[in-house]
Amino acid sequence: MQSEPPETEPAGSAQEETRRATNDPALTLMNTPVRALIKRAPFTLPPHTSIRAAAQHMRDQRVSSVLIVEQDHFFGLATDRDLRNRVIAAGLDTERPIMDIATLAPFSVQARDPAFNVLLLMARHNIHHVPVLDGARVVGMITATDLTEQHSTSAVYLAGDIYRQTSVEGLQQSSSRVKALQQTLAAADATAYNTGHIITTITDAITTRLLQLGEAALGPAPVEYVWVAAGSQARSEQTARTDQDNCMVLDDAYDEGAHGAYFKALAQFVCDGLDACGYVYCPGEMMAMTDTWRQPRRRWVDYFARWTGQPDPKALMLTCVFFDLRRIEGNSTLLEGLRREVLQRTRGNSIFLAHMVANALHNAPPLGLFGGLSTQRSGEHKGTIDLKHGGIAPIVDLARIYALSTGDEAVNTHDRLTNCASGGVISEQSARDLRDALEFLAFMRIQHQSRQMAAGLPPDNHLRPDELSNFERTQLKDAFAVVQSLQSVLGQRFKF
Repeated sequence: MQSEPPETEPAGSAQEETRRATNDPALTLMNTPVRALIKRAPFTLPPHTSIRAAAQHMRDQRVSSVLIVEQDHFFGLATDRDLRNRVIAAGLDTERPIMDIATLAPFSVQARDPAFNVLLLMARHNIHHVPVLDGARVVGMITATDLTEQHSTSAVYLAGDIYRQTSVEGLQQSSSRVKALQQTLAAADATAYNTGHIITTITDAITTRLLQLGEAALGPAPVEYVWVAAGSQARSEQTARTDQDNCMVLDDAYDEGAHGAYFKALAQFVCDGLDACGYVYCPGEMMAMTDTWRQPRRRWVDYFARWTGQPDPKALMLTCVFFDLRRIEGNSTLLEGLRREVLQRTRGNSIFLAHMVANALHNAPPLGLFGGLSTQRSGEHKGTIDLKHGGIAPIVDLARIYALSTGDEAVNTHDRLTNCASGGVISEQSARDLRDALEFLAFMRIQHQSRQMAAGLPPDNHLRPDELSNFERTQLKDAFAVVQSLQSVLGQRFKF
């Protein structure tokens, strides 16, 4: 008896979406270290090797690139494309050393980095070979071919597509897929931690491409700068619903008369582009297009000195945004030095930290007198719970205060909690409880937003308890109780 062929779901069906989501390569790449992609030991040659000899070795080894290494010191990289463009096409003497055509200090990744970083690096800079280092030691090479099978209509493809766009209109089309991406990740039950990192890398890619397009139109920057993400983008904790928080730190060689018009135009172009791509203008105007937040490094030093020295309510509000900073594009040393100076000011600064704690306690978890869930009693969101301000933001605040109290340089909330537990600022158990509470609350928000988007509604942070099972409501109360308890502990620790 012939069996009937299995039924197939129509394209776009819920079952098909779930299957594709479960196999989304972005999830694999986020959870896979670069080291796992290395297929063979690195092929290396010393810098004095002739171009002809290097080409012969590459042919014999059947590789498309060679790493220039001597006594464990990594000098550079030469590829078959270099042999074609820099040797054959240029008529170069093949007895010259391979170092003459190598790319010195090429882009590289660390073996412990997520594999997703490799693909973003290749897409961003249009490169096909990325050396892998363990510290300073070369341990392998990742090529575009190694990642070919990972390309799909997922986050991996979307990131690469963004860097191929040549206009804001093209970026708009790419960014329109971010909501669908979050829905795909939600259908795959991806962790909130991974989802936040993946969604944020798309924001980073769009921001970087806008800066590249801006510089192509306006010309190269007259002095060095760094474009800095603030808030949730800096922490790699974004979802499909977000506004933009950013700033620019300019080199102290900046002169307003000579350089002001250029940077104002560049910042306006990028912020307008982000808004066009769905990252709406910050309601508080905390953006690089605002003159106040586009300043030379020396002015930023003054800002942070004033905020930490005289923490009035406005200063405390600004610290919650601008103490979470991460470089997106530009000279990283401008930000790194600034962050170190800021953390020196906050480490052990009990008066400032006490003000930060008092400010953080304004965001209280929505629990009633007897530990039940307390919904909003009036307004547009009556009968709902604000997952962001009632749970996620208080955990972010707690982690930020722990980090500032010790001078920890981590920006991501999960990483801050892990580091502060290792440093003894918070117990391992409390750190685990907060990380678990954050993951649960953020996961619930992502699932809630995905349901809204599937129904054609704009995503928000307001959840109705009746959307949840009894088990989920119990977990939600437990998560809020963890936050409430540790807020109380921190309030007792940092008193005026």
